Amino acid sequence: MSVRDRGVAVWRKSSRSNNGGNGNCVEVALAGGSARVRDSKNPAGPTVALPDWQAFLAAAKRGRFEA
Repeated sequence: MSVRDRGVAVWRKSSRSNNGGNGNCVEVALAGGSARVRDSKNPAGPTVALPDWQAFLAAAKRGRFEA
């Protein structure tokens, strides 16, 4: 997904997002096997490209990114 494609992407966020709270949430747009992630409070802001989304999810489930 190129930067130009961000406007037409279908952005999704967790159904567990707190709509009545402070809105701290990320949104994800999928394109093929890759994904883009952005801050839901700043949809026009920068995005993070994750070319191998499935590998990222597997690593997160294993606790790879926990501090």
